[in-house]
Amino acid sequence: MSKTLTGSQDEEPRKRRRSRRRSQGEGSVHLRSDGRWAGVVDLGYIDGKRRRKTVYGRTEREALAKLAEVRDAQRKGLNLAAKPRTVAEWLDEWIEMKRRQGTRPLTLRGYRQLIADHVKPSLGRKKLDKLSATDVRRLVETKAESGLSAATVKQIHGLIRNALADAEREELVHRNVAKLVKPPSIRREEARVLTIEEAKKLIEVIRDDRLEAFWICALTLGLRRGELLGLRWGNIDFGNGLLAVRQSLQRADGSLQFVDPKTDRSRRIVPAPDETLAALRKHKRAQAAEQLAAGEKWKDHGLVFASTIGTPIEPGNLSARWRSTRARAGLGWLRLHDLRHACASFLLACGASPRTVMKTLGHSQIGLTMNTYTHVLPDIERAAVDAVAKKLFG
Repeated sequence: MSKTLTGSQDEEPRKRRRSRRRSQGEGSVHLRSDGRWAGVVDLGYIDGKRRRKTVYGRTEREALAKLAEVRDAQRKGLNLAAKPRTVAEWLDEWIEMKRRQGTRPLTLRGYRQLIADHVKPSLGRKKLDKLSATDVRRLVETKAESGLSAATVKQIHGLIRNALADAEREELVHRNVAKLVKPPSIRREEARVLTIEEAKKLIEVIRDDRLEAFWICALTLGLRRGELLGLRWGNIDFGNGLLAVRQSLQRADGSLQFVDPKTDRSRRIVPAPDETLAALRKHKRAQAAEQLAAGEKWKDHGLVFASTIGTPIEPGNLSARWRSTRARAGLGWLRLHDLRHACASFLLACGASPRTVMKTLGHSQIGLTMNTYTHVLPDIERAAVDAVAKKLFG
């Protein structure tokens, strides 16, 4: 015969289950009036206010499991008082943070493009603190299988890794899961390098070109396109043969902008050979004649390489001008940036140390210089050992 429980008898065990005391700092769970179980962890005082973290479960066991996750995150240093964010929300916040920190507009534009095209569609809705290494690995694999180049997939992975590194520093995640994912390797194909004979032919072709001095500076000093377009006459010390890189010109967000050099090491002073200084003096005389012809239309920005009315040159227009110039020299394969590579190769081949080349080019790390110009190093090594042998046996 079944035993019937009275109302008072049935309530007693339920009351005992309603609140379960736990050891200090472990949190507590209790049954709410809506039938859900709630767990609470005391976070202590944060910014002068007592903060608590509450989790909910359909059963006591579920609430206890969630409570254990919170305590584990607390032990790992996660900022539990921070507003919950999705990956998309954090990336928007991160981009704004990078902008305030002075990241170059062109770099920010590249970040935004990668985020909008590749990261947000796949990971944007995930909770930031729930993002796993598996999520990142699957994204990297999917993008690689879609036909994207290894370089682009590596950029996507690098962006996620950098954004999560900042999230980790702000204690929004307890670890950077992107570090656990191996990015795709990039097979470096040996690039074609301008030879001395080809360089001499180019110099002949550009003689008396309006931008002759620009091409010569790129070839002999290794400056980037934006660095040359941002160069002012006040940055050139003709007496001592020195040229200071202090700014760069970029088109970003629909306008031309003068920005700081790419890295701290890009802000540099480089020696200029006599031939380059002669080309710059010639260019200055030609510019003075253009200013006189322009009259009131001239807008003086003090730029070394300016339009015919003194305004900054549009980078895209300059690249178009270069394509025409290289075609006349029979060097259709030669990109403008390849003049920078040629400068480094010539310096190394003539005995300059990799650290000297690093300083001249404004590379941030010696490894970048060594990895980029490995094709020249065997010749340098051969010349060095031959020179030693000549001293010993010659």
